[in-house]
Amino acid sequence: MNLKQYLDSTYLKTAEQAGVTEKENTEIVQKFVQEAIDEQFKLIMIRPNMVKIARKMIDELKSKVLVGTVISFPEGENTLQEKLDEALQAIQDGADELDYVCNYKAFKKGETELLKNEILQGTKLAFQHHKIAKWIIEVAALTDAEIVQLSALIKNVIIANFKEESFPNVFVKSSTGFYKTENGLPNGATVPTIIMMIENSSPLPVKAAGGVRTYEEAVEMIKLGVKRIGTSSAKAIANGGTSSGNY
Repeated sequence: MNLKQYLDSTYLKTAEQAGVTEKENTEIVQKFVQEAIDEQFKLIMIRPNMVKIARKMIDELKSKVLVGTVISFPEGENTLQEKLDEALQAIQDGADELDYVCNYKAFKKGETELLKNEILQGTKLAFQHHKIAKWIIEVAALTDAEIVQLSALIKNVIIANFKEESFPNVFVKSSTGFYKTENGLPNGATVPTIIMMIENSSPLPVKAAGGVRTYEEAVEMIKLGVKRIGTSSAKAIANGGTSSGNY
């Protein structure tokens, strides 16, 4: 198994969150990009303001590593137009994949039409530019029933509005990695949540983000059926080690 082709190497901290200067944070991003190139990971996942830097490095070295970024991160509460504007700018800057944060708070309040419309329009924008869309549902903020319902909602919107050959290009993704849980509960992918997501989003692929900390856990996720794994410790996991981060 070529585990590296399942890994989205991820660094999403702002300078403030990392406790460093803007210059230092840019240097951290550059190290992550270079590592993704050297290790031949599937993708480097960074904040929108870092997309141009990653695109330039990857193109100059003629690497096949994809550039991914997050939209409406990490709360997902931006308006639809704000999400589309941010996504379009990321595309223009060189992003290959767009990981939108669903407005899961609106979903929890029963505003399903809002969710359906943002999934439709956000995916449509990605497809118009031949990009991949992923929809982060933030499993730690949802009940089991809500995980099932939101996974199925995304699936149903895609099936109703797009051709079958495009289904592999829309992922349902577990987590941002930034959700604050209580009592040390996991804020990312777990086996039970991933099983629920796969059962209810199929034929759309699933990305397990956050919570995958070892090579063995990554292999387990792949055997369950996930097509991508988001982690801030891609190199450690790929080489049989253990993640030192919380994502």
